[in-house]
Amino acid sequence: MQFTSEKRLDDGVLQREFTLGEIPGTLWTSGSAPAPLVLMAHNNGLPKADPRLVARARYTAARGYAVASIDAAGCGDRPRSAADEQTRADLRRAMQAGEPVDEIFESFIGPLVENAVPEWRTTLDALLELPEIGGPVGYSGGWTALGIRLAVVEPRIAAAGFFAGGYVPRAQREEARQVTVPLLFLLQWDDEGNPRQRALDLFDAFGSKEKTLHANLGGHTGTPWFELEDGCRFLDRHLK
Repeated sequence: MQFTSEKRLDDGVLQREFTLGEIPGTLWTSGSAPAPLVLMAHNNGLPKADPRLVARARYTAARGYAVASIDAAGCGDRPRSAADEQTRADLRRAMQAGEPVDEIFESFIGPLVENAVPEWRTTLDALLELPEIGGPVGYSGGWTALGIRLAVVEPRIAAAGFFAGGYVPRAQREEARQVTVPLLFLLQWDDEGNPRQRALDLFDAFGSKEKTLHANLGGHTGTPWFELEDGCRFLDRHLK
């Protein structure tokens, strides 16, 4: 892992960019070390520099956590293949035309998860070698499909917070039954791109003995800010 830049933000959080082979990432830290680690991913591989993710990462880091995010292959500044570009174009066209998009999402998100999980685990290995980071480890993010797979295959993850707004492929919907860590699931009741019943069915499928559903009125990007505070309290209970 090589740090390529660092910046002290006005809230006291230290933001450092890093590379790990071809993987670009960002680490946010503050306070005393070693800190519990939160892996934070945005909806279905959107870039780590997205303002909503950065705001959540900074808030969480200011609460005493180390927070890390990476860009998936084909996302952020990472190069996209011709197939990636075609799938994205097909998705935009179908959405604009009001056509069904589940099968396009299935063909796009499924392989994205398969490719991303090894990179996140490699990143986790490197992060836990840093003296400023301890354990345990949590996951928080809108990329629920990735979080499900990580929670199943990565025993170091002790708790997870998911947003219900992203498409979850059929494989991860089945894997949800194997998720047993404490879980906080956020649902926007009027999310225009995520059928409510499918999200409720996914929550019901999780195998966790401790799982909590927070549902709020509003569309896809309308998650209330107070849910971030509640999310940190959830992490506090299980990671501190």
